[in-house]
Amino acid sequence: MPGAGTPDPAQQPALLDALAPPPPQKLPAGAAEHLPIAQVLLESPVPHLDRAFDYAVPIDLEEKIVPGCRVKVRFSGREMSGYVLSRRQKPETSSRLSLIAKVVSALPVLSPEVLELAEKVAARGAGVTSDVLRAAVPSRVARVEKEFEDLPAPEPAASPEEPGPRQADLALKSYGPSGWPQKILEAARRCYAEGGDAVVVLPDQRDVDLAAELLEAELGEQVARLSAEMGPTPRYRSFLRLRYGQSRIAVGTRSAIFAPVAAPRLIIVVDDAEHTHAEPRAPYHHVREVALLRTVLTGSALLFLSTSRSLEVQRLVERGWLEDLAPSREERREASPRMVSTADSYQQEREPAYRQARLPAAAYRAARQGLQQGPVLIQVARSGFVPAVICERCRSRQQCPSCHGPLAVPPHHAQSGTLRCRWCGLHHRGHRCAECGHAGFRAGSRGADRTAQELGRAFPNTPVISSTADHPVTAVGTDPAVVVSTPGVEPLAPEGYAAALLLDGDSQLSREGLDVPRQVLSRWFRAASLVRAHRGTPEDSGTVVVTADVEELTAPLVRWDPVGYARRELYNRLELGLPPATRMLSLTGEQAEAEAFIAQVQLPERVEWIGPTHMEDGRHRYLLFFGYAQAEEIVGEIRRIRRTHSAQPAARAASQRGLRISVDDHEALQI
Repeated sequence: MPGAGTPDPAQQPALLDALAPPPPQKLPAGAAEHLPIAQVLLESPVPHLDRAFDYAVPIDLEEKIVPGCRVKVRFSGREMSGYVLSRRQKPETSSRLSLIAKVVSALPVLSPEVLELAEKVAARGAGVTSDVLRAAVPSRVARVEKEFEDLPAPEPAASPEEPGPRQADLALKSYGPSGWPQKILEAARRCYAEGGDAVVVLPDQRDVDLAAELLEAELGEQVARLSAEMGPTPRYRSFLRLRYGQSRIAVGTRSAIFAPVAAPRLIIVVDDAEHTHAEPRAPYHHVREVALLRTVLTGSALLFLSTSRSLEVQRLVERGWLEDLAPSREERREASPRMVSTADSYQQEREPAYRQARLPAAAYRAARQGLQQGPVLIQVARSGFVPAVICERCRSRQQCPSCHGPLAVPPHHAQSGTLRCRWCGLHHRGHRCAECGHAGFRAGSRGADRTAQELGRAFPNTPVISSTADHPVTAVGTDPAVVVSTPGVEPLAPEGYAAALLLDGDSQLSREGLDVPRQVLSRWFRAASLVRAHRGTPEDSGTVVVTADVEELTAPLVRWDPVGYARRELYNRLELGLPPATRMLSLTGEQAEAEAFIAQVQLPERVEWIGPTHMEDGRHRYLLFFGYAQAEEIVGEIRRIRRTHSAQPAARAASQRGLRISVDDHEALQI
């Protein structure tokens, strides 16, 4: 008899069978012999499908199916698009495999480096990789691909021997030889001369055009533009030129951060605090965070360049992760215009009634003197004529009776009493206040059109130019002119503005939101950077006048000290436990669905949900605040629950109705 613990010899074959590997997978008929398995990532927003699936490679498509190409496959009885991630000899599953149905594009549009970056971005935002790739890889244009069919396959990106420098710089001007466009040119030129590729990401198309024109003048076809406004055909051509190494400098808006350059050695992000850098679709990633991840993955140099300083960048400077290249106090003083705040004690003594005047005497004097030397910029909060009206009696803001949108006075209707809804466009004549029934109204705010009309009367025989988001003006000349602009679309003056008046500061600051003050200050710095420096003589000096009562914002502007403001605000946020000193996650949806999701989440000790907050659309919002060291655990748990949640048919249907999860989305904080 066998000893204790010794298997019965009669049972040994059965035990060996149990320990043996599963029989080899039988491939379907028509499968290739060499590397017959392709791992495919489906283009699906469903979280539990965010992984690679094995498919068999048809023998007649063997040469076309390469890593990075687009294919069609059958999944759960329907045809779906996907990307081939790799080819291998053996499958990772014992399930029966299906053949790839079709090759959509044989070009390897998805590079391994961009795929890895997309996976990291999805993990950071508790999202799905295919949602990130939707932003990273532009829509296919078949006729453009014919230009690249005979080219050799792109070489994989090589990492540098040593990581590049990571820096935060401050541009004091937006024009001329010391402006931020020139700084981009100098950095990209050095990178190109050293054999590296560069990625430059800017907040809008105007900035893209400005930077790209400088780069193209020196580097020619090595520069490729990437932005949605280009249109699908030129954008896809630029994308493929970068993918195949025909261009080495990518310049574009937020999707350009994923540009498939062959040897990424430099990433430049301009004005990272601008809201246009945030992706409005899931997983709601931000260019700044993608740039940080790509720098770590590739070892490339990183440069944050702005006329102000975001709190997120300042946090990295304080931790020593970014080197601060901000100019010294003496350099800032030499380059800055003469700064005037109408709310300081000196101006209040000279003009006690400045609070009642939209254009205080100091602002009027600066404009009158500036018009003797060149163009004068007037920054106003909003476009339109009178974009908001209030009741003369009860001071309540007037809303459209049909859609409850804001009522405004359109141009040329000031005398008729006709109001127009800014949402639905309906005109209302004889409107009465819903609160008190009064029929008299006054301007709640004045827009760019009304301001232009008023200044035209104040400065006769002077051209008045209006630039708004609806009708932007790119540049103005050197002759005297009054230029009225809303924030973000200020025209460029080649020799700088003689003066700038920053009006409606208190109106801009009255909006709700945690980041409104720093956003307003950032817009002020950007406008002030368009003004000539103070040279000591009126003939060639620039002046900036700001009309706002909040000294904690006007003081940094007058001192031209955006870094000091960012540092103070960052430490205030640290004491209060608010982003970006901490990480934040928001969950928004129907109350029952949100609560069902939250009930499944296992959080660390002392991390609790805050909320719910009832939203105007009927949904509810919950918030999580946690430390950076806890982020991987907490976001990973949220992502795990999302996958489990989406695998349940009822929960998946509910999620598709609007369960929204975003990480570090500061717009979720309305205070």
